[in-house]
Amino acid sequence: MTARLFRLAGVVIASIVMSLVLLIGVELFSSVVHPFPPGFEGTQEEVCDHVSRYPNWVLAAVVPMWGGIAFLGTWLSGKLGNRTCAAIVGSLIASALICNITMLPYPLWFKIVQPAVLLMAILCSSWLLNLHPSVGRATTA
Repeated sequence: MTARLFRLAGVVIASIVMSLVLLIGVELFSSVVHPFPPGFEGTQEEVCDHVSRYPNWVLAAVVPMWGGIAFLGTWLSGKLGNRTCAAIVGSLIASALICNITMLPYPLWFKIVQPAVLLMAILCSSWLLNLHPSVGRATTA
């Protein structure tokens, strides 16, 4: 029992690490196409000003990237672990997104579309795992 819990915890950690690596890639993309201005010190006011100036095309590009991260993170944790692992990872990714969009001044369309895409991605990975229940090692929640 203890070994199984450690394995499932490892699955969740590995899925989160993979998701964070992909998220860093999205942030790198963002910093290349919309770099910080010279003299940027990282104060909350500067960050909010920078985010409010994001071109819509950059925001539109990161929507499917975040969706892909959510899909892959939950799918991987469900494939290697079980549905509970997938639910934990999906919840953590969704929580990170909610914190991000509530703390920063994104446009309204982004605050609506981004969570919807993320939810669809998580549901699609769940559907895929349920379509092939033998994919996950454990089928109990």
